[in-house]
Amino acid sequence: MHVELITIIVEKYDPAIRFFTEVLGFDLVEDVPSTTNDGRAKRWVVVRPPGARTGILLAQADGERQYAAVGDQLAGRVGFFLRVDDFDAAYARMTAAGVEFLTQPRDEAYGRIAVFRDIAGNKWDLLGPGPSSPSEASAA
Repeated sequence: MHVELITIIVEKYDPAIRFFTEVLGFDLVEDVPSTTNDGRAKRWVVVRPPGARTGILLAQADGERQYAAVGDQLAGRVGFFLRVDDFDAAYARMTAAGVEFLTQPRDEAYGRIAVFRDIAGNKWDLLGPGPSSPSEASAA
């Protein structure tokens, strides 16, 4: 058993795809036409870190309630955790690409960490090597 997908609600598909593939280095796994439950056109867009089993379904907001949730799906908490092998290289690449970091890198018992926002405004922890799991990361 494993978690197959999680959903992030985004304003538009294409800028979100570019952010996750070009800035974070994820693979675009699927981008196919689909329909909503009531028959309107949409896309099924999945991105995934290279070699990962769990992917992110990028869901374009549909309606006022979903647009209101863009960037605040977790009520301001860090809700996503991206662990990388080389923290300094990832941080430098992301900073150069214009990613908004909310904290400066710091060292904790579980590794090196900095909080950033994704294209939708959700908070993520960028985590480098450390002795503990990402589940102990900040809840900022």
